[in-house]
Amino acid sequence: MIRFLLRLIGLCLLATAFVFFVYDGTKSIANHQVLYTKVGDVWAIIDQNSLNLVQTWLKLKIAWAWDPYLQQSFDLPAWVVIGIVATILILLGRKKKPLIGYARD
Repeated sequence: MIRFLLRLIGLCLLATAFVFFVYDGTKSIANHQVLYTKVGDVWAIIDQNSLNLVQTWLKLKIAWAWDPYLQQSFDLPAWVVIGIVATILILLGRKKKPLIGYARD
């Protein structure tokens, strides 16, 4: 049941990543320059308060990594991040390969 749920959520997120990919592609073609929707912008549209809480928590707990690395992770394309999360969920939800040469009891 958990594998099914992981695959279902992963496939829905993969479809969402594809929608963002097509949206960014059409926006880039129309403007004659590369444009993409940032993770921080999508998160702010969904819930601004949780974005602010996560950013302040990261600044307090992992201050040494905030400026060079973590702050730039909020500027990544949304379709890439959602696609990576979807891939991980789909891989976690796949069926395990049967062992060859071992008997299962």
